[in-house]
Amino acid sequence: MKKVLFSALLSLAFVAVEAQPGGGRPGGGMFGNMPQIEVTFNEYVAAPDGFDKERADITRGMLEETTYESKTVGTTRKVTVYLPPQYDKSKKYPVLYLLHGIGGDHKEWLQGVPNIIMDNLYAEQKAAPMIIVMPNGRAIPDDSAGGNVYSQEKQQGFANFERDLIDDLIPFIQGKYSTYTDQAHRAVAGLSMGGGQSLNFGLGNLDQFAYVGGFSSAPNTKQPEQLIPDVEATKKQNKLLWMVCGSDDRLMMFSSRLKAFCDEKGVPCTLINYPGGNHNFVVWKYGLYNFAQLIFK
Repeated sequence: MKKVLFSALLSLAFVAVEAQPGGGRPGGGMFGNMPQIEVTFNEYVAAPDGFDKERADITRGMLEETTYESKTVGTTRKVTVYLPPQYDKSKKYPVLYLLHGIGGDHKEWLQGVPNIIMDNLYAEQKAAPMIIVMPNGRAIPDDSAGGNVYSQEKQQGFANFERDLIDDLIPFIQGKYSTYTDQAHRAVAGLSMGGGQSLNFGLGNLDQFAYVGGFSSAPNTKQPEQLIPDVEATKKQNKLLWMVCGSDDRLMMFSSRLKAFCDEKGVPCTLINYPGGNHNFVVWKYGLYNFAQLIFK
């Protein structure tokens, strides 16, 4: 009963925190009274000036929107895909599944200019060529970001997305694009609600994802003991568990409690405390910039 009540309070608190769709969601609301967990953060290194600014005279990747049939939902669903510069169908590419927040959809990450960030990384040879897939993480027939995005139905859609992702979207991407199909060449990361999904689905399906990232992960994040029930299996199969959250973001609790658990159990885990950072794309762009450089190496 206590767990149910606590979960309900978290959901109400999250409503107060994510009051707007899109990128401007400051910490606040009921999280002001939530306890913070003391952890040892990993070193913060600022991203270079211009990492997210369009540059002239570099080769660019391509953004495209496509659709796939979801047996899980019973509908045709939209997804945004980024193909790296000089995408070559004769080569195989790893895939990063990049998930949005509670008020967004398959286009929300475009606010964070992932194509520009990745184009710049490739120009400097700092990242492995990869395909980035930005789906709608709300797996229900009405998956729009409009209306009451906090309704029980739409909240359930975020949980349903686990099956849609694994059973429908991943096979579709592997059929349409030239990708590797093994766990070692697949990553999942996301912002806010999508960060919670990434931790839940990535650590909950170690056979599917080798790299997991959570940027300002939200209250939908499961308890550490649920995320990592088998410490040795996680140590063996997970190649990277990487998180970032703003120092002024009251959602820090959900990242710090997992970091504390991992440190206690000896599970490699990174948590960056972004100085002065809040719940917005300043932090999330930084997250993508760093996470992308660490995966598929």
